[in-house]
Amino acid sequence: MDLEKSPAPPPPAPSPAPEGCLVVAVRIPVRIVVLVLVVPVRMVWDACVVAGRFLNDTVLRPLGRVLLWVGRAVFVWPFVGLWRYLLVPLGKGLLWLGNVLLVLPALAFYRYVLTPLGHALVWLYARVLTPFGHLLAAIGAGVWAGLAWLGRYLVVVPSVWVYRWVLAPVGRAIAWCGRGLLWCGKGLVWLVTTIVTGIGTALYWIARVLLVLPAAAVWRWVLVPVGRVLAVVAREVGAALGHAWRVAGYVSLAVGRFLASVFRWVFVEPVRWVYRSVLTPVGHVVRDGVLRPAARAARAVGRAGGQALAAARASVRQARADFRRLLLGGPAREPVPSRAAEPVARPVAAPISAPISGPVAEPVAEPGKPQVADRREPTGPQARTLGSSTTALTKD
Repeated sequence: MDLEKSPAPPPPAPSPAPEGCLVVAVRIPVRIVVLVLVVPVRMVWDACVVAGRFLNDTVLRPLGRVLLWVGRAVFVWPFVGLWRYLLVPLGKGLLWLGNVLLVLPALAFYRYVLTPLGHALVWLYARVLTPFGHLLAAIGAGVWAGLAWLGRYLVVVPSVWVYRWVLAPVGRAIAWCGRGLLWCGKGLVWLVTTIVTGIGTALYWIARVLLVLPAAAVWRWVLVPVGRVLAVVAREVGAALGHAWRVAGYVSLAVGRFLASVFRWVFVEPVRWVYRSVLTPVGHVVRDGVLRPAARAARAVGRAGGQALAAARASVRQARADFRRLLLGGPAREPVPSRAAEPVARPVAAPISAPISGPVAEPVAEPGKPQVADRREPTGPQARTLGSSTTALTKD
């Protein structure tokens, strides 16, 4: 059985390059100076961030919501309503009108005019124009063949004879003369090239000795070391800025927490203690000793006013009935007291010494005697019907 191969261990991380004495000498002073300069900037930055978040949460975000709602109400909703209730129905109407006025007539014109005309044109092309075109093609082919034979024996053959026996010998003679002139030109070109090459080589060495070598020396022995030193300083300044910014963040966080604790113990906790220990008990006392009795008294006054109003209403109703009987006459009836005018009977606790009696039996009517209504429980007023009237002069 084959054993699974264990994964190879990861290669070791390369060790950092050793730092020189210049880096160590520059790092500590730069970090100290940068930390002293960055801490106030970081604290001001954190204060601005906190103020910005507070302003965003308390002012800008609600203001943005209000502006967003106003923008929707002023710009979006009117256009939506215009689109939904005006443009869409208008577009549907125009579409229907275009369909009726353009599409249907165009379809009818295509179906009953263009289609038969196209069929007629196809028949004309297949039955008339095609045979006539074949005939014209045959005639054109014969004419072209005759013209080609005449052109071959009248133009091409004489031209070939002139090229072969006149132009070719003359061209060979001209080429031989030009080859001689070319050899002379090559010699002149070699001479000019040699002179120019010598002058260019001399100028190259002069420029190299006077310009390139001094510039290379300045670059190698001056600019490169200075650039390396500046690169080290810039790198250390950047690292110091990052380190100082992080340290200043911790310092600013600690200062902010200290100020928050001071504000809490100086302002928030006393206010909370006063609210819990002073204002809450005082509020409970005011609620139990003043507000609730005042509410009960107000409810009692309201109930008394309601009872007085009900009694006055019953009195007015009785006076109206008496006045109607006085004017129109009628059998005298005993007034039936209203339930609203009757004071509400409150249960009275029985004395302790009173014996506990059993249930009270209702009176039994004796035979031969008229029934007398119980006056302790008055009946309510008769309900109104469609034939009844509330006017005193028209009641029966």
